Parts: sequence; structure tokens; C-alpha cells
Amino acid sequence: MELVDFSNCEIDQTRIYRGANGKKIGIKYDDSIYMLKFPALGKSDDISYSNSSISEYISCQIFNSVGIKAQETILGIFRKNDKQEIACACKDFTIGNNELIEFAQVKNGVLLDSPSNGYGVELSEVLKAIDEQKLMPEEDVREFFWNMFIMDAFLGNFDRHNGNWGFTINRLTSEIKFAPIFDCGSCLYPQLTDELMHEYLNNEDEINKRVYVFPNSALKIKEKKINYYDFISSKENEDCNKALLDIRSRIDLQEVNRIIDETPGISEVRKEFYKLILKKRYEIILGENNWNK
Repeated sequence: MELVDFSNCEIDQTRIYRGANGKKIGIKYDDSIYMLKFPALGKSDDISYSNSSISEYISCQIFNSVGIKAQETILGIFRKNDKQEIACACKDFTIGNNELIEFAQVKNGVLLDSPSNGYGVELSEVLKAIDEQKLMPEEDVREFFWNMFIMDAFLGNFDRHNGNWGFTINRLTSEIKFAPIFDCGSCLYPQLTDELMHEYLNNEDEINKRVYVFPNSALKIKEKKINYYDFISSKENEDCNKALLDIRSRIDLQEVNRIIDETPGISEVRKEFYKLILKKRYEIILGENNWNK
């Protein structure tokens, strides 16, 4: 596989995308509309997310590999004004009569007595909104939510909030579906350079920090971000426990490694880091040894 050059693709000026993580444009590629998503750059090199396009691409591929539908992604480059960036093309799933309804919009409409708005990430309120929404059966939404949570724990997603998951509604037929998983640029440590990954590959303490300590979930309990390892190993939520057993059985590390190895345009060091950290997160956070303690 090679990086696709999107530089000469026709830009669709009618496609305007929301979201704070990186610039986005609509392009026409292979007779379809894609959202071309660029890395989110911070105010300094220390807080840039220059690898978020890679994270987006690989994470969506891994979601699809376990049978959870994610957006279709293509990794490529985009050149403009003598500058080249790695970008991730995400196939637009809102084409036609399909409209994305973020869960934040749903939460905002059902928890009218809540002190927080739809983007509030206190877990108890999110779960209450899931139970009170009427778009889909609450048991189906709970299962989807916790499956997504376990996959985010596996992939190290620190930014899954109410604005980047939800539903699609076909305004012509009124058909409602779960939106494909999207906005995965905060998985797989997008801030780490190849140099740091090389350093951490030979440092067990640094690897363990990135399994046991961080990243945390964006969700909170009593205003404190949830630590994936602590929460999952506590076994305190039965729906989470059920999702853990299901998702763990569906993850094939050989397939995960294949996806990583076939990702174009990334270094061997980055591939080795991804494979090691996902193996560790699987064994320690999702693994049977942790579950049986």
C-alpha cells in the first residue's frame, strides 16, 4: 500500500465540517465524497497532534476488524504552497438524506433538569440520557456505548465525548442507525514522535505508564476522569463487564498487527511501538489475567 496523493482532488465547497481537532475539507475522490482531515497542531511543538491522521486511519481499521462499523478511511498526503501533510480521508456518511445526530444533541434534549449541557461527560448523566432517549431501544444503545468504551480503552482514546458518537437519521425514510465510529485521532498517542517511541520501546516504566496511568477516558465520575485500567478491573458496571468479554473475544492481535504493518508512510519504529502498546493494553486492561484477579 502507498499513501494516496489527494492534492489534485476537486474540493467540494458545500461540505462544511464541525469539530475542533484539525482542519477539514470536503473532497471528491473515487466518485465519492470524503472529509479530508488534517492533523491538529497546538500552539507549540510540545502539544501538537501531528500523528493524529495516522491514529484516525489505524483506529478505524481496527474498529472495523472487530465488527464495529467505523468510517471508511484512506491515508494520504496533501500538498499546498510547498507544504506537505499526511491527511486522513474519511468517507462522508452523511451524503444523501442522512444526517448525523451527535449524542450531545440527544442528551441535551432528554435531561432538561441537568445542570450540565449535552457535552457534559459525567458518566452517570450519560447513562441516564441513554436510558431516557427514544431514538433506539436503550439496551441497544447501552451495548453500543460500552463496546465503544472497551475499544477506546484498548486503543487509548482520551477524547471520546458526547460530540463524537451518535446516530444517523435518514430524513426521507426516518431510518435511524448508529453512526459509524468516527473521530479517532486521539487514539494511539498522537503526540508521540518516532524518537520518543524508540526511547519508550526500551523503557518498561514508560510503557507501563501508558497502560496503567494514561491516557484516561474523557468520561468522568464525580468530576474525575475515568482511568481505564482502574474502572474496568473494578468490575463495578455489569454492562461494561459484558462488553469486555465480548470485545476481548473479537480482538485478533494478529489482525491488528497486520493492519499496522500494512499502514503506508509510517516508520518501523512506530509500527513496533503500536504493536507493543496494543499487546500490553490487551493483556493488562482487557486480558484474562486482569479479569480473573
